[in-house]
Amino acid sequence: MTIPRTTATIAPPVMQARRWLDGVVHPADRPLLNVSQAAPTAPPPLALRQAIARSAMEDDAAHLYGPVLGLPALRAAVADRWTRLYGGAVAAGQVAITSGCNQAFAAAIASLCGEGDAVILAVPWYFNHAMWLDMAGVAAIPLQTGPDLLPDPDAAAALITARTRAIVLVTPNNPCGVAYPAATLRAFRDLCRAHRIALIVDETYRDFDARVGAPHDLFADASWDDTLIQLYSFSKAYRLTGHRVGTIATSPARLAEIEKFLDTVTICPNQLGQRAALWGMENLDDWLQGERSEIIARAAAIATHAAPLTAQGWQVLGCGAYFAYLRHPHPVASVELAERLVAEAGILCLPGTMFRPADDPAGARELRIAFANIDTGQIAELFDRLARWQP
Repeated sequence: MTIPRTTATIAPPVMQARRWLDGVVHPADRPLLNVSQAAPTAPPPLALRQAIARSAMEDDAAHLYGPVLGLPALRAAVADRWTRLYGGAVAAGQVAITSGCNQAFAAAIASLCGEGDAVILAVPWYFNHAMWLDMAGVAAIPLQTGPDLLPDPDAAAALITARTRAIVLVTPNNPCGVAYPAATLRAFRDLCRAHRIALIVDETYRDFDARVGAPHDLFADASWDDTLIQLYSFSKAYRLTGHRVGTIATSPARLAEIEKFLDTVTICPNQLGQRAALWGMENLDDWLQGERSEIIARAAAIATHAAPLTAQGWQVLGCGAYFAYLRHPHPVASVELAERLVAEAGILCLPGTMFRPADDPAGARELRIAFANIDTGQIAELFDRLARWQP
């Protein structure tokens, strides 16, 4: 007897961690520092909320079904922005709007994979990617990264088989914060093209990359859409997490297949969310640069305040965009450590076991810190609490 694929898939990690809060009382002088989820907790800026309200009140079409692949104006705006940012040429017909970036990934996999196929994921991996592959009947093949947490194309090449359909990279990375060099992405593109498989690049956190200029030049290749599938999210850029608006850039032929998936699942993306994303692209560039600067400052604060921990044997393996990824020195496994930190230190974070295969022992020594929702003062407090905690 077979079991449903959801039964064989892990429980949502963030929801699992939130249950550790049940029954825990945090004293007034030590409030909870919640660094478990990579999502803004503040609403969009007031001007954007006002624009959403105007759309709701004045634009009747904002309450109706729309095109399955998204609003033409938003698709065109994305194509134009990507062309200017990355160089090369991206056309509106190579862009679709999705109900968040997770759906963009699911749609890409649906267009690529059949039963029993395989997709290579760099580890530590984004757990929702692995969860979707499990639910789709696709094997998630872990690609181990080195001490710098960068994936190696030669190591990936050794994992490719006749069943491999894609390699997935997330940059800046979730959970590690590491931004992949352009040369690394080019090498993976060349590898995938040689094997006639897809390269899926998830750039959800691109707007918070500390580097200046285009993070890669993959779109400058005139034939980019024969190999590259790029994913992006407006959730972090404009604090639109609840509106679920993402993008996927790929070939028109693949979008025709993806349209089948999207029409079956959601029919069309959220109409108010799409209008909000378009208004943000047209009006919030300066505001977004301020958000980026604040995130970069918080990443710098991680480096400033890490010294007491490193003296105890902790290691900051990666840091950037929304995340710091740590290796701890304690004799307890990271799952136990993370749960104990809730009551004993007032910290809610995620253990590394949630970002690796179940049989990968490295996760027992790792923690992910999602620092985008704590300021520099709270980062100092976070590291002080971690330094003072003992098993």
